[in-house]
Amino acid sequence: MNQNTLHVGLDTDKRHIDVAVAEPLPGGEVRYWGQLANEPSALDRVIRRLQRGGRRLAVCYEAGPCGYGIYRRLSGKPGVSCQVVAPSMTPRRAGVRVKTNRRDCLSLAKLLRAEELTAVWVPEAAHEAMRDLVRARGAAVEDLLRCRQRIAGFLLRQEIGYAGKPWTGKHRAWLGRLELAEPAHRLMMGELVDALDQAQARRDRLRDHILEQVPSWSLAWLVEALQALRGFALINAATVVAEIGDLRRFDSPRQLMAYLGLVPSEHSTGERVRRGGITKTGNARARKALVEAAWTYTRPVKAPKANATDQPAALRAIADKARHRLSGRYRRLLARGKRPPVAVTAIARELAGFLWAIAHAACPQHQR
Repeated sequence: MNQNTLHVGLDTDKRHIDVAVAEPLPGGEVRYWGQLANEPSALDRVIRRLQRGGRRLAVCYEAGPCGYGIYRRLSGKPGVSCQVVAPSMTPRRAGVRVKTNRRDCLSLAKLLRAEELTAVWVPEAAHEAMRDLVRARGAAVEDLLRCRQRIAGFLLRQEIGYAGKPWTGKHRAWLGRLELAEPAHRLMMGELVDALDQAQARRDRLRDHILEQVPSWSLAWLVEALQALRGFALINAATVVAEIGDLRRFDSPRQLMAYLGLVPSEHSTGERVRRGGITKTGNARARKALVEAAWTYTRPVKAPKANATDQPAALRAIADKARHRLSGRYRRLLARGKRPPVAVTAIARELAGFLWAIAHAACPQHQR
């Protein structure tokens, strides 16, 4: 360990930053340095003071609502290394019942010095902007579902039913023709339908924005390559890539599966082996997109996708293998008595491996 490195723990909120420092081992002192305003100029002054005497700084703070601005600002300074750590992976003592900003930054400084922290992947600014756009569409889809639920709940309470398939053009026209006895109900229904139309229009606008932005994205090649797989259209592929980034950063498919929380949990001791449901750690949005894609493999094998024929031979071979293997595996799992959701989760876990293979197969084509 470098004896000239000072380990710095930051606990951030929207107004303040609490700072603690840990001197190198052995016998290095851990002390609370103080509190400063969460402003670039204030943080720059503190960094300059801590660097006096030519000391190198290793800085960390937990991922949270403050984003990656501190990381990007500090990473560009000479003699400073910064990492954003995962709060869910930070060791905590079960017996400690007091939590304060001061204690948190002291704990971060000590754990950073002991190399007990897990750093998260920090996307570049352009990638983060694309991820925000994709997440905005996801939020718009959730708003649309809530609008539909409110309308369906109101109609159910009024004992009004629709015979056909809901949420189609015909269903929307039927909603506009409804005759309600109470004036208050007519006003409320009008507001609910207007909110439905606005949510649907916002979802469609955001989808169009994503279609416009993907071609200029640095990972557009990966979004296009993933669409060779069954269950991945442009939006689903863009969601997975925006949330995970370049899949080649994982050394093996198992690492990607564990990152997505698709591996079984385990609580074993001695000769007893006990495994439970999936861990559900990591990125929940990417895991959801992968499970949604896995449901397409519950249907019989079909011909290759139309856009898959335009892909290189290596990608077509991987996509064709996934079509047959995953559909057959789903049927075998059902024959063994597995419930469909459990079987689909297993398919999603294996599908992650095919995503990893697609990324590596498409990389040489992209570089050329």
